[in-house]
Amino acid sequence: MVAAIEVRDARVSDAADLVALWRELTTAGLPSRLPAPPSTAAAEVAVSKHLDDPSGRLLVGELDGEIHGMAYLRRTAVSPLHDDTTVTVEYLHVSDSARRHGLGKALIAEAVAWAEHEGCAHLAVVAPAIAREANRFLARLGLGQAGVLRFANTHTVRRRLAAEHAPNLLALLSSRRSAFARRAQLGGSGGSTAGGSVGGTVDGTVVSSPAEPESAGK
Repeated sequence: MVAAIEVRDARVSDAADLVALWRELTTAGLPSRLPAPPSTAAAEVAVSKHLDDPSGRLLVGELDGEIHGMAYLRRTAVSPLHDDTTVTVEYLHVSDSARRHGLGKALIAEAVAWAEHEGCAHLAVVAPAIAREANRFLARLGLGQAGVLRFANTHTVRRRLAAEHAPNLLALLSSRRSAFARRAQLGGSGGSTAGGSVGGTVDGTVVSSPAEPESAGK
């Protein structure tokens, strides 16, 4: 008997199932830097926000009435230099027990349908580089690799930057962050950082970074 497949927008009542899918996604045996699974209450709040977001959709895939798949769609510009838009599919996941039934294809088909409805000529799908089965599946659908997405928290990157380049780069980065904070306190009314730059010296080389634009936050 052929399994019944349905793809729909997630509801707040799906939060517990979505947390379970996220747990599978982050403990599937592949190295993962994704955030730990949230509480069901936190997921309920997040799902409710997606319901009112015109540029994003959180999908769930049902197999015989039970949720076994998910995907997050976002409509964004193809690049900062192009007027075209694309739909990006992130966190595409189907439970092991529900694979080989067409649920992944159904989720991608819904992404294609939404992209066409929104006038987007392109589709992008994010998948772990070492997830061979997922990448083979996407390649069969005509999706080629365009890059590698890397993820870390800002504290880790800041610490590695300081260790990799020079000890006093950490002070320079802290100075930059403090300048942004001062500008926010001034409310954009002016100050020593307006129109200028924040900088310092690393290994005898002057390193500078432009101050926050006048239009930032406005």
